[in-house]
Amino acid sequence: MFVTHLSLADFRSYPSVELALEPGVTTFTGANGQGKTNLIEAVDYLATLGSHRVASEVPLIRHAAERAIVRARVQAGLEDPRQLLLEVELLPGRQNRASLNRAPLRRPRELLGALRTVVFSPEDLALVKGDPSERRRFIDELITTRWPRLAGVRADYDRVLRQRSTLLKSLSGRSRAVPDGAAATLEVWDESLAGFGAELVHARVRTLADLTPHVQRAYAAIAPANNDAVLDYRSSIGPTPETSAEELQARLILAMSQRRSDEIARGVCLVGPHRDDIVLGLGELPAKGYASHGESWSFALALKLAAFDLLRTDGVEPVLILDDVFAELDQVRRERLAGMIAGAEQVLITAAVAADVPDVLGGRRYTVGDGAVRAGDDVRA
Repeated sequence: MFVTHLSLADFRSYPSVELALEPGVTTFTGANGQGKTNLIEAVDYLATLGSHRVASEVPLIRHAAERAIVRARVQAGLEDPRQLLLEVELLPGRQNRASLNRAPLRRPRELLGALRTVVFSPEDLALVKGDPSERRRFIDELITTRWPRLAGVRADYDRVLRQRSTLLKSLSGRSRAVPDGAAATLEVWDESLAGFGAELVHARVRTLADLTPHVQRAYAAIAPANNDAVLDYRSSIGPTPETSAEELQARLILAMSQRRSDEIARGVCLVGPHRDDIVLGLGELPAKGYASHGESWSFALALKLAAFDLLRTDGVEPVLILDDVFAELDQVRRERLAGMIAGAEQVLITAAVAADVPDVLGGRRYTVGDGAVRAGDDVRA
């Protein structure tokens, strides 16, 4: 799939943009702060309903504007002319509105799956060097891209986690037994949390098993040495790709009952996928703390390229977005990366310096500056 047209209204720095896009490689160049990343961020937002740069949607709306609109026309494939029109209206303080082919959707997340993207940006170095939450977010975004219905499961899990955490906090520090009513309520939340949590863990472990050989190939292709990449899912309930969701649910319920006194004493949920991690290694050593900057950068890039390859194996051709990536790579890694992505249906690249992008990629190039997007002498803003 690929985007054929992007329309923005009051998104980030743009009052208005109408931009025609094509399959193949498109590169946006310009000085930092001119708005090139805003363009690819908008494309990714339509695919994920989130930003790879900020957690809140408020910065996505142009200063003093009441709302922002992101709209894109998406073609199913090079040999498939079917098209969809996706639109999201961002409304600060209210629920966003979304439409598909101009038909309003009940909830924005019903748009998920209409467009698939894989984004790699400098922030993704945190996948290797950052906290477990960064790696959980990576795998959760990938499972949602593979199976869009899991967006609802994630939302339900987060809702139950908040409610259960609130109850535990209200019980924390008690010197007496937990009242019968509170104990019964806690058991209800245990069942719900375990049910949704088991689905998430099952999808995570299955996806990580599918992803690992792609990561290993991608890292070996990028890194000239020490290229034995290892990934391991760490959880207190010991899941494997063969463990059923029903078994995982039973293990979560048992683990919560075993940690009940600790959870009440501390007032927090100590069991569940929100506590898990993906341990990354190079050979026998953990990547975090031992990998050099170049190795960490290569590992993070390998994770994203592997996600892209996995989706293609699933029969999906996602849009690949590389945000200011080539500046961080030496010439050898640039050329290797260019060779790995040349066959993608659509690649969107941002770069401060055009020379950073290997000529072998070719494609269409735009210059971004002064609030405009230009192709040669053609101003598209």
